[in-house]
Amino acid sequence: MDEHSEAREQMAKRRKVGNLLGLHILATLSIQQLHPYEIAAQLKAFGKDQDIKIQWGSLYTVVQNLEKHGFIAAAETVREGRRPERTVYRLTPAGRDELTDWVRELVGTPEAEFPKLQAALSVVGVLPPDEVIELLEQRLSILAVENDQMRQVLRATAHEVPRLFLVEGEYRLAIREAEVTWLTGFLTELRDGTMAGIGAWRRIHETGELPEDLSEFMTET
Repeated sequence: MDEHSEAREQMAKRRKVGNLLGLHILATLSIQQLHPYEIAAQLKAFGKDQDIKIQWGSLYTVVQNLEKHGFIAAAETVREGRRPERTVYRLTPAGRDELTDWVRELVGTPEAEFPKLQAALSVVGVLPPDEVIELLEQRLSILAVENDQMRQVLRATAHEVPRLFLVEGEYRLAIREAEVTWLTGFLTELRDGTMAGIGAWRRIHETGELPEDLSEFMTET
């Protein structure tokens, strides 16, 4: 293990609360004191539900864990009308240190990620090539519409919101555009039959038998 890998492992291990929802909760409380319902409402209002999954059960669990480890603390308990009491939380000095350290790690240290598409592509051979072509065409059609919508939202919002608060949306769009570029090239190889091994791939689904020599996948088209 090299020095950088060891450093990454050590940094990942020391997080007492590793759920990324915790990062967003800390960031939200760094601006103002809120109770969990208000935290969730603010995250959704600022579109953070596009970056992480926000679920009531997990949100309350993460809030409890952050409080347990001293990153946030109860500031006051409030009651509105007949509603149950709600605890308003504040960020502690330890929580602010954790927030800034966590952001430094995520921004400066690459970490292996495991997208669902990557997992699917690793076993895509279980489907015949023609079906994969149809599915990729379907995926690209959906991406084309969604990416265009994202561009429109970014352009419209750019006149009202500082870019600092839009960069995660720009990054998300850039990743999806890169996906379109790669999938388009892969789809072209499948359509015109120039992908190495596509002949062997087809025969597997036509005959139900695996080739004796895997070298067929290396050269045959």
